[in-house]
Amino acid sequence: MIRVLIIIPAHNEAKAIAAVVTAVKRLGHSVVVIDDGSADDTAILAKTAGAAVISTGRRSGKGNALRQGFAYALKEDIDAVITADGDGQHDPGDIRTFLDKYEATKAEVINGDRMHDPKGMPLLRLMTNKFMSWIISSICHRRIADTQCGFRFMTKEVLGQIKLECTDFEIETELLIQASKKEFRIENVPIASIYRDEVSKIRPLRDTWRFIVYLFKESGRK
Repeated sequence: MIRVLIIIPAHNEAKAIAAVVTAVKRLGHSVVVIDDGSADDTAILAKTAGAAVISTGRRSGKGNALRQGFAYALKEDIDAVITADGDGQHDPGDIRTFLDKYEATKAEVINGDRMHDPKGMPLLRLMTNKFMSWIISSICHRRIADTQCGFRFMTKEVLGQIKLECTDFEIETELLIQASKKEFRIENVPIASIYRDEVSKIRPLRDTWRFIVYLFKESGRK
């Protein structure tokens, strides 16, 4: 069994974070929560539930939070990481799905796929995701069904070889493109997605624009 660290970036997730951390710990995995400037009890609840907690001090964006989590992971005695959201939309039971996929394929990157059953996903988010996934799949020369999914497996080797610069949600795109450039194998795996009454922190227009800006910068690199 490979050693996996679960990385959870979180901003004001006091409502769900303890349950998420508890569920991960019950599966026998280590977990680190990157508290991105929360104004509520996210950090306290995560620590009480058994997570290591890193605080950014102030809100710095999902990309910055993940980069801090990856830097932490590179110092740990692990083989891979799985990133997950702290709002309860990802089923911790699907961690086993990622690990089974890795055992079957040895793919260095395994991307969660909500598009096989997007029931409940807000229409604007669904259309934005389909648009982004089509473009990124073309750039990476492989089909990636749900490029904006935050539930993702990556080996420690991937983290050590890719250079990440993005500060917010566009990091989901950057991760895939940089891993593809390094010729790491990328696979998809169907996952459940749980939609309740959460308010998404993604702003489709703003974050689509950030995505376009990142692609423009990427296209200018050799």
